[in-house]
Amino acid sequence: MSTPEISPDTEQPALPPVPASPPAAAVQVPSKSPGLAFFLSLLFPGIGQVYNGQPAKALAFFFAFVASLYAVIEINPLPFVFFLPFVWLYNLVDAWKSATLINARGTAAADEEAIVESPAWGASLVVVGVLFLLHNFHWLDLSRLGRYWPVLLIAAGVVVLYRSIQKGKGRGTGDASPL
Repeated sequence: MSTPEISPDTEQPALPPVPASPPAAAVQVPSKSPGLAFFLSLLFPGIGQVYNGQPAKALAFFFAFVASLYAVIEINPLPFVFFLPFVWLYNLVDAWKSATLINARGTAAADEEAIVESPAWGASLVVVGVLFLLHNFHWLDLSRLGRYWPVLLIAAGVVVLYRSIQKGKGRGTGDASPL
C-alpha cells in the first residue's frame, strides 16, 4: 500500500484551534490567623503550632514546657524556673510568626515545601527524652548538674556571637557598624 503524495500546491485542512485553557491558578492555602495562633498558644504551649499545621514544633514546645515544670518541681527550682517563661513566650512569638509566614507564602506548592520542619525540633525532643530517661534510671543525677546551669547561658551567648559574626561576614560591607 502506498501513501498518496502531497504536492505543495494542494491545500491542507486547517488544524482545529487549540482550546484556550485558563492559566493554572495557584491553589490558595487557607490563611492562618496570627491572632488566633497567638491566642491558642497563650492557652497552652503548642496548640498554636498545631493550628498552623506544625506538629513537630507543637510537640517540642509542649514537652519543653512540661520538662521545665518537672525540672522545677523534682530537680532544682533555680535554673529551671527561668525556662518556663522562656518556653512560653517563645511559643507565643513562634505561633504568630509562623502564621504570618504561612500567609505570606500563598500557594500550596510553596506551603508544601515549608511544611517540612527542621530536624532540630525532633532532635531536641530526643535529647530531652534521653536526659530524663537517664535521670529516671539514676544513671544521671540532674540535681547535681544544677550548679552548672550557667554553662547553658555561656553556650547560648557563644552561638549568638558566632551567628552575628557570620552574618557580618556574609554581608561583606567592610565598614564597622555601631553596636
